[in-house]
Amino acid sequence: MQVKPVASALRAVVARSRRRAESWAGTPHALDVLTALSCLALMALDLPGLAAADNSLTGPQAAAVLALGSATLLVRRRMPWLAFATALLFLGWLHELTLIQFALYSVGRYRGRRAGVLATVGYFVFALALFHVPGWPLGRADTLSSFLSVVVPIGVLASAVGIAAYRQDLVRELDAQRAESAVLQAVQQERTSVARDVHDFVGRELTMLTVRSEVLSMRSRETAYAKDFEELADTARRAHLVLNEIIVQRGERTATPGVEGLPALAEESGRAGSPVRLAMDPDVHALSPLRQAAVYRVVQECLTNAAKHAGGETIDVCIAAEGTQLRIAVTNPLPARRPARAPVSAGSGTASMSERVHSLGGTLTARRTDEAYEVVATLPCF
Repeated sequence: MQVKPVASALRAVVARSRRRAESWAGTPHALDVLTALSCLALMALDLPGLAAADNSLTGPQAAAVLALGSATLLVRRRMPWLAFATALLFLGWLHELTLIQFALYSVGRYRGRRAGVLATVGYFVFALALFHVPGWPLGRADTLSSFLSVVVPIGVLASAVGIAAYRQDLVRELDAQRAESAVLQAVQQERTSVARDVHDFVGRELTMLTVRSEVLSMRSRETAYAKDFEELADTARRAHLVLNEIIVQRGERTATPGVEGLPALAEESGRAGSPVRLAMDPDVHALSPLRQAAVYRVVQECLTNAAKHAGGETIDVCIAAEGTQLRIAVTNPLPARRPARAPVSAGSGTASMSERVHSLGGTLTARRTDEAYEVVATLPCF
């Protein structure tokens, strides 16, 4: 009776362990461990001859020394010079060239070009001095030719690969910073756009309130309410001035269109090669101007993304009021063939779209299935 629960528990434990192992396998620490083990395995190939070449070590002692030397690669990101110094010791003591390759790569990879060149030059000088020591290494008569044919290529290749990897890391980091900056800029621009929309819509209402209050004040001049209407007009006027001071307008711009601009947006997308099926509840026209502007921005960005990634496919746009929530769903099928070149996209449009929705208390989700890409946004109607 207890077999099924136990089996389920075991499967859950195995699944969790597998996920942890997979997540750990992609960490820098796991790569350092793999590098150290690889270096140890390569040096172990020379293990039978190490004890014979050096009378001070036995086989087990040589294995322990090689393991300690490989262990310095575990801290190669923070202390690559430790592995480098150990590799020079191995070179002079055990005539071992394997560790120096990993050490030179680590110095170039994690300390840059100058450090890599300095380490390579230091390695050349040290090795050249060793080649001039009488009796080192045993059995080599032509010191200079051995130096040029073995030591120089090893040092140059290992250091060059490390420096190239360091430059590639810098390029990837710069690309990530640029993408993050583009997203932050898009979010800031969207916040500015929301603020300007607030200024346009609220300012228009305050202007109407001011004019209406002044008219009522004129009509009720001979009554006791005249002063109250004048104060109301002054209050609306001051509120408008404060709004202008808080939200600074720069340049000429028009407010973001509302839902009345969606048909024109759909026609524009159709002319560009991506037809749109637009379904919209009539109740959507009763939304506030800010919410209508948010609907327009979400649909606009979704149509732009669909044109980039699924040009020529029909896009379904559904806008419906469900109780107190407004639901915007934009779905486009994925093309059977991916384009030869990926479209230029920094992902900033999605960030700005999400910022607009979240600023109004809504949510936005985007998911990709095997056949379609769907964006769903929800907004409170009030």
